[in-house]
Amino acid sequence: LYISPVLLVYSPSQEALARVTCLAWAPNNSKFAVCTIDRVVLLYDEQGERRDKFSTKPIDPKYGKQSYAVKDMVFSPDSTKIAIGQSDNIIFVRLANTQTNRSSTIYDTESLVVSLTSKTSASCHLCQGILSGHADGTVVRYFFDDEGSGESQGKLLVHPCPPYALAWGANSIIVGGCDKKIVAYGREGQVLQTFDYSRDRTEKEFMVAATSPTGQSVVFGSYDRLRVFNWAPRRGVWDEAKPKEIPYLYTITALAWKKDGSCLCAGTVCGGVEQFDCCLRKNIYRNKFEMTYVDLSQVIVKNLSTGTRAALKSHCGYEIEEVKIMGKDRYLVAHTSDTLLLGDLLTNKVSEVPWPGSGGNEKFFFENETVCMIFNAGELSLVEYANNEILGSVRTEFMNPHLISVRLNERKQRGAEDNKKLAYLIDIKTIAIVDLVGGRNLGTISHDSKIDWLELNETGRKLLFRDKKMRLHLYDIESSVRTALLSFCSYVQWVPGSDVVVAQNRGNLCIWYSIDSPDTITMFPLKGDVVDLERANGKTDVIVTEGISTVTYTLDEGLIEFGTAVDDGDYLRAMDFLETLEMSPETEAMWRTLSKLSLEAHQLHIAERSVNAHTHTNTNTQQNEETKDGMNFYQVRARLAILDKNFKLAEMYYMEQNAVDEAIEMYQGLHMWDECIAVAEAKGHPELDSLRRSYHRWLMETGQDEKAGEVREAEGDFQGAINLYLKAGLPAKAARLAISRPEVTNNSDSVSRIAAALIKGEFYERAGDLYEKIRNNQRALECYRKGNAFRKAVELARIAFPADVVKLEEAWGDYLVQQKQMDAAINHFIEAGCSIKAIEAAVGARQWKKAVHILELQEDSSVGKYYLKIAQYYASIQDYEAAEQLFVKGGHIKDAIDMYTGAGRWEEAHKLAVKCMTEEEVSDLYISRAQELERDGKFKEAERLYITVEKPDLAITMYKKNRMFEDFIRLVAKHHPDLLAESHLHLAKELEAESRFPEAEYHYMEAGEWKAAVHMFRVTDMWEDAYRVAKSHGGAGAQKQVAYLWARSLGGEAAVKLLNKFGLLEYAIDFASDHCSFDFAFELARLSCKQKIPEIHLKNAMYLEDEGKIAEAEVEFIKAGKPKEAVLMYVHNQDWTSAQRVAESHDPDSVCDVLVGQAKFCFEQKDFQKAEAFLLRAQRPELAVKYYKMWSDAMRICKEYIPNKLSILQEEYEKEATKKGNRGVEGLVDQAREWEQSGEYSRAVECYLKVKDIANIALMEKCWMKAGEIAIKFLSGERAVEVVQTVGPRLTQLRKYNVAAELYMNLDLYKEAIDVFIEGEEWNKAKRVAKEMVPRYEDYVDQKYKEHLKSQGKVDSLVSVDVMEALDMYVERGQWEKCLDTAAKQNFKVLHKYVALYATHLIKEGDPLKALQLYAQHGAPANPQNFNIYRRLFQDVVNLPGTDGPGSYLMWADLRNVLLLLCGNLSKSAEANSPAHEEFEQMLLISHYYATRSAAKGIDQLLSVATKLSVSLLRHTELLPADKAFYEAGMDCKATGRENMAFIFLNHFLDLSDGIDEGNLNALDRSDFQDTDIPFEVPVPTKLHVTAAQREEIRDWVLTVSMDQRVEQVLPRDERNSYEASLLAASTGIRSLPCILTGYPVLKNKMEFQTPGKAANKDDWNKFLMATKTTHSPECQDVLKFVSQWCGGLPASGFSFH
Repeated sequence: LYISPVLLVYSPSQEALARVTCLAWAPNNSKFAVCTIDRVVLLYDEQGERRDKFSTKPIDPKYGKQSYAVKDMVFSPDSTKIAIGQSDNIIFVRLANTQTNRSSTIYDTESLVVSLTSKTSASCHLCQGILSGHADGTVVRYFFDDEGSGESQGKLLVHPCPPYALAWGANSIIVGGCDKKIVAYGREGQVLQTFDYSRDRTEKEFMVAATSPTGQSVVFGSYDRLRVFNWAPRRGVWDEAKPKEIPYLYTITALAWKKDGSCLCAGTVCGGVEQFDCCLRKNIYRNKFEMTYVDLSQVIVKNLSTGTRAALKSHCGYEIEEVKIMGKDRYLVAHTSDTLLLGDLLTNKVSEVPWPGSGGNEKFFFENETVCMIFNAGELSLVEYANNEILGSVRTEFMNPHLISVRLNERKQRGAEDNKKLAYLIDIKTIAIVDLVGGRNLGTISHDSKIDWLELNETGRKLLFRDKKMRLHLYDIESSVRTALLSFCSYVQWVPGSDVVVAQNRGNLCIWYSIDSPDTITMFPLKGDVVDLERANGKTDVIVTEGISTVTYTLDEGLIEFGTAVDDGDYLRAMDFLETLEMSPETEAMWRTLSKLSLEAHQLHIAERSVNAHTHTNTNTQQNEETKDGMNFYQVRARLAILDKNFKLAEMYYMEQNAVDEAIEMYQGLHMWDECIAVAEAKGHPELDSLRRSYHRWLMETGQDEKAGEVREAEGDFQGAINLYLKAGLPAKAARLAISRPEVTNNSDSVSRIAAALIKGEFYERAGDLYEKIRNNQRALECYRKGNAFRKAVELARIAFPADVVKLEEAWGDYLVQQKQMDAAINHFIEAGCSIKAIEAAVGARQWKKAVHILELQEDSSVGKYYLKIAQYYASIQDYEAAEQLFVKGGHIKDAIDMYTGAGRWEEAHKLAVKCMTEEEVSDLYISRAQELERDGKFKEAERLYITVEKPDLAITMYKKNRMFEDFIRLVAKHHPDLLAESHLHLAKELEAESRFPEAEYHYMEAGEWKAAVHMFRVTDMWEDAYRVAKSHGGAGAQKQVAYLWARSLGGEAAVKLLNKFGLLEYAIDFASDHCSFDFAFELARLSCKQKIPEIHLKNAMYLEDEGKIAEAEVEFIKAGKPKEAVLMYVHNQDWTSAQRVAESHDPDSVCDVLVGQAKFCFEQKDFQKAEAFLLRAQRPELAVKYYKMWSDAMRICKEYIPNKLSILQEEYEKEATKKGNRGVEGLVDQAREWEQSGEYSRAVECYLKVKDIANIALMEKCWMKAGEIAIKFLSGERAVEVVQTVGPRLTQLRKYNVAAELYMNLDLYKEAIDVFIEGEEWNKAKRVAKEMVPRYEDYVDQKYKEHLKSQGKVDSLVSVDVMEALDMYVERGQWEKCLDTAAKQNFKVLHKYVALYATHLIKEGDPLKALQLYAQHGAPANPQNFNIYRRLFQDVVNLPGTDGPGSYLMWADLRNVLLLLCGNLSKSAEANSPAHEEFEQMLLISHYYATRSAAKGIDQLLSVATKLSVSLLRHTELLPADKAFYEAGMDCKATGRENMAFIFLNHFLDLSDGIDEGNLNALDRSDFQDTDIPFEVPVPTKLHVTAAQREEIRDWVLTVSMDQRVEQVLPRDERNSYEASLLAASTGIRSLPCILTGYPVLKNKMEFQTPGKAANKDDWNKFLMATKTTHSPECQDVLKFVSQWCGGLPASGFSFH
């Protein structure tokens, strides 16, 4: 915390002591009170201006003004009052009760109070407790509300001296006194820290302390000094800041901290009050707001333009991280680590709500002034300003403010204290309305079209919403009634402060002044469009734009005020408004509303006037007369109830007064005879019979035969009632009565009359019921059909006419189609087998998924047209993937392409287009569309299309044409990187021509043409840019060159200064002279660098020499001091005389060079004698040797003059011969022959070996052969071997394998000869040499041959050499079929080795079914090393999903047969009866169950057998995936109606799935399977074997069934009192044999087989046999065949497979 003085608030006029006794800030921070020693209170505003002054008074005037002192003062929470604490007669610390104006003692001590401080609750801003410091050092704590902290109260600690300075911080208590020490105590009084200033002579006693509003900082006042302490939350200690020294301030007697923490005021003993600014930091936000961080958890935001301030404070004490100002600079948003702060700068309301870290992805909406809407991750949260709890949260994806409406107490309703409602979209067609106070749903509105606007009225009772079809609807929330208000609505709005609606319909302005009467509408013609609605100063205007002008339409304010008055319950004001209006449909509707409401409120005089107004009658006389005795008279109350049509209430009033006759008279007058007779019966009225007769007579007179019949029926006269019903033309009622009374149906005459009347009246269904009752089924069926009562017709036909059921189902479907009940017709068409009609009905009902399902089951190609219709629907709702699939299935790929192109999804369209269109058509389609997009300015979309059809050049051209150079370059870089530099260069030149030099420079740089950029800047005299570019991109050389050119353009002294600036003067001189700018070079040198002049003369001479100006060059050479160069110049030009002259005159040492030059010239002229003479004069004979071109002359000279170099000359000759190619080779050959003839065989061999001429292979071969022959014949053994080992590889390289091998064999180098034959693939010769010469190399040759075959991939040839190697090679190459075919030709053991390898490979590749087919084909040997393969194969197969249907039979049968074969092999091996054998027997049983279940599921009669098998498989869940087993068992039980077992199994499946998610089954409840053989401990499956959708479907079903009391949630038991599927009896422990067909225990009616331990339940066996015989199911037949094989034959009543 940093404090700095801001201003002097108060300074006394007198020079004497005027001690400030106390200070106080108001909670609203706008008032500041100062009290001095003279007991006067001064009031200041927050700027320090004095606003008020008043004196205090003693408790009794008789004591006088000097009898007391003001000890403290405090403002009330609303900042309107101030309380003064005085010293007169005060002994105890007291708590004042402002309600009773009395005080009470809360505690007392024996020592006087010297200090008092309080702590404010962060949550409610009320005083939480107080601390009092006493003269004996005691500090006492008292809590008004400890907020559950558990801290103790009472005597807390004892300080060493009186605690005059007492502060209560957020985490500790800090005390100071006259001992110059400040001590921090813990919450329970333990010492935490001590700050000792007793040794500081400048420090005085501490008189006063103050705590910041957040409790995070404490200030102690002493003499001329303020000491500041800040709480460090991370370290949990107080840190002392640098003390504030204020000279001549003297003793500080009072401190007060402003409630927002922004400043601290200090009062002194001299009467001065200083104000200090307190903050951690400040910053300016957008140059509009000043943010002052007065604390880690508090920020003050000040509007710099208006001066208004708002304090943003975290009441939880969290650090505020960042403050943002949003919503037109009105709203504050700040985050802490765990909360979110929101504030309204206008109303100064702040909220802090829990808000765990959300990553800062929230979106804030401030359209509503009372609530902030926050959208985050699909959730809408509402925060009401000044409320520290989230008002409500809902899930929605629609955050448009026009699609959300919130109303918070905007207009008070009668009887509603808190009215907070929210309307929002659940989806685009569904509105939800929520009561935010109670958190309940008030209603859900499902609409048939997309909704684009909605808004609640201010009371939240009604909702307006508009859909995409411009239809406006009104929804009454209380009655749940929806009303269509308007079509073609382009604007709608509630009038502020009322329930009046304004809308626009095309050219009309529509107004509903009374929305409770939506049919009453006021309309005005309009020419323009409504844009706004304004209500202010008692006037409501509709703003309309008509072209370029704006027109205002004023609404009737009186009518608007009526609605407001009604909502406020002020009916008298509403009546006064209506009195001023002329009668119209609108006012009549409002009078009607007022009469209803005032009558409900018992304001009868208003109700009377309202009724008179809207009925145009006068009812005042009777009503006024009857209400004279008061409202409590029973007749008045009864009459009011009658007016309100509450006759039962009126009856109650009469009966309470025993006025029975009046009640009867009331009902008679209203012709309510039933109620009248009921009253008479209840009271035993003597005129009861007379009333009944009168009632009957009145009914007959008024023609109410139906009612008369009901009366007769109630009296038991059924025949009379039937006659009356028929007379009244109500045969249906007569039929109902006849059906219910047997005595009537036995009367055939009555039945005939009723039936005839029913048929005549076309009441066919009732007639059918009547005929069915008398068992005339044929007539009943005919009537049902005529009356379209198909349900009853079908039910009757199932019993009496089964053959007609199918026709009736079809007729029922046709009837439903006629009635437009397409969805209901679908199932009936399916039942009737009319698939085409079912599809049409599904399409008509828009049951698209069902239509697709039916279509997929059809094999008729004619149904393809329906795919088109359904696909068009999915395309219309933008479900393009589903639409594509349907288009493709129906063969309408072109339509799918059109769909995608219309939707702009060109990538998908392209994928389809390539399937049905030529490449040219696709390209033309895309290019034409891209050109359209290009014309519309949609360049990115056009580019995408061009790229899709691989036409990037068109996109590049497009961008270039539209001068979009960035995109142009991007595409060139991507598609033509080789042209990128050229494109950059082209653009740069264009831009340069347009004088857009910076852009041109960029493209020159990208093209790598920095020189062109430099040139561009040079020609435009932009030398600084040219220099910059050269320096950045061209390196030091280019930089210097540009500087030189710049200087040259300047010339003279300016050039010298520039070059000196860059340090390039000498470089420029050199450069100028090097580039023939000798004048400029001489100019620079003469001005600043004269030592460079000779060098310039030299370069000028060389230039003149090159230009042929020999004489001028000679002069420059001599000026440069280089006469030798002049001599060489003349020598070069063969001007020997001039050369001799200059040499003799200026450089005698060069005379020799002139002679050599002349000699060289003579050699060129072939004047050898003269040349030799010149060289000998120059004493250079070695040059004569060098210049001679004939080697003979060269050697002659060498022998004569320099014989010591003859050998070196000889070697040079040989090298020269080699370099000369053919001529050199011939020379080598000739030389070699000469050496050979002269007997120098070694040198001859070397010459032959040096012969290398690629163009003459034959010569090389001949020479190398010759070298080998000479070496073999004439050279020593080692040298001969060396030569042959050199020649051999060379010949091998020339593919002369036989010649090379013969050379090797001539020297007995057989190994090398063999290697040569191998390299030449002469395998027979290699083998013959090895066999005849060196037998030990025969294996070597064979091994090399194998390696050759393997490397060449010639496996078929390798088989004949090494079959195992060949098989392994087949495996490596993945040629499994060839491997197995070859292995099968060897032996059984070899075959099954590779079968096992192949099976292992297939299992690893995730193809267990192919591995299963492998063993089904080749058998399953009982090899122990194969056991793991069999186990893994079994596990993978049973874990496969979707294998519980009839289509999986072949798979299960293969697994079963393989395991049967394996078990048979095991029983014949050493593994018989071993644990492994038993395990595979168990797997065989399981696979048999699976196969049998698949076969049974294909036949309806055997579904119960399939269900039993699924249940039986549960006892094998230690080998099967438990979740899959329980799921299949539960679903099969559910399908066969065994809901109790289905519930238990599926509930256990859900528990298992939860355990799988957690990774263990420890929490699994197994209580349902006590006393069963279903294993408790099962392996945890690695993954769930059903989909998430299936799992949720099961969860919903289980939850539904759990609420059904009819389902008994226990497993069924049998006669053993054990679970029916358990093999183990719970009571006896006896284990029964499992049935081979169902797995259920075989208890009685047993059928035994030849194999021991195999039995079947006779009923299940017979059912299976019968189903097999009747259906001829090949699967069932195969099951019986397996049983026969497995069980040693079938019983005597077996099944024939023929």
